[in-house]
Amino acid sequence: MLEQLEAIRERYEEVSQQMTMPEIVSDMTKFTRLSKEYKDLEKIVNQLKVYKNVLSNIEGAKDIIANEKDEDMRDLAKEELDELLPKRDELEAILKEMLIPKDPNDSKNVILEIRAGTGGDEASIFAGDLFRMYQRFIEKQGWRMTLLDHNEGTAGGYKEIVVQVEGDDVYGKLKYESGVHRVQRVPATESQGRVHTSAATVAALPEADEVDLTINMNDVRIDTFCSSGAGGQSVNTTYSAVRMVHIPTGVTVSCQDERSQIKNREKALSVLRSRLYEMEMAKHNEAISAERKGLVGNGDRSDKIRTYNYAQSRVTDHRIGYTVYNLPTVMEGEIGGFIEQLRMADNAEKMKEGAMAVA
Repeated sequence: MLEQLEAIRERYEEVSQQMTMPEIVSDMTKFTRLSKEYKDLEKIVNQLKVYKNVLSNIEGAKDIIANEKDEDMRDLAKEELDELLPKRDELEAILKEMLIPKDPNDSKNVILEIRAGTGGDEASIFAGDLFRMYQRFIEKQGWRMTLLDHNEGTAGGYKEIVVQVEGDDVYGKLKYESGVHRVQRVPATESQGRVHTSAATVAALPEADEVDLTINMNDVRIDTFCSSGAGGQSVNTTYSAVRMVHIPTGVTVSCQDERSQIKNREKALSVLRSRLYEMEMAKHNEAISAERKGLVGNGDRSDKIRTYNYAQSRVTDHRIGYTVYNLPTVMEGEIGGFIEQLRMADNAEKMKEGAMAVA
């Protein structure tokens, strides 16, 4: 492990030097990429410094215990050693986790899509509840959210809503939210007080850059139409809304939340690129995971991942069997606990696979 960490430290020093070179500073693409790498490496290097300091103190304490004649000094060294050994083990566990190869998409922004599933009007209302839950979580993370498209439900909520989320490590956290979310409660539309089960699907797509995926625009049909959403007369009477159809795959996206047709075209193209990128990712992941199924799933939007039971104030994540009994708090955006548990389970599985590969 120390050899890996030393190699990372050397790369950190190399990147640090490269970032001062005039040819790098003047190339924003290269400078941005190196800045991101520097930031990621810096976290590991700082942790390595703490770890090496603890190792040095352990050796010092052992030397005192072995060679010091003063009994009081030896006793103090033994007490220090008793504190340092667990600290060393803790730091080793942290560093091992940090050495797990990161998903290259973790740092990307996200196109977040929420759609009503089975359950009629109640499904749309639940999709709206999920959107507000994510909206609050996004606010607490200090991320930025931009509405791309939405279709309101007849009784409230949304039949579909699509937003862009920008910030640090957005996909690294939201990727665990993709799948089917199920709600069990008495709907506002239910007159006899019976509990219904409804569902909504969530898809967190890493926002693809042009360098990730190039689209041949000859394969894209672009239609314009009048926006049906709110926004005033100018929005509803001009052909500002945009629909794009990728002919080879049949993937269709639309955007109508900007007054400008140009801006709607840009946003629609971003969503189209991300959906096509997700399709390529799915093929790649399927090839890699043909021999095993990941503990936290593969992000497939058809996987049932979580149930929100209002009668019991219970939220259960079925992938890892994690349950909490504070549903109102969760719906206020406190989903960090689920994400952390899923991340830990995912990392534990990767570490296990790495150990098996070494064996």
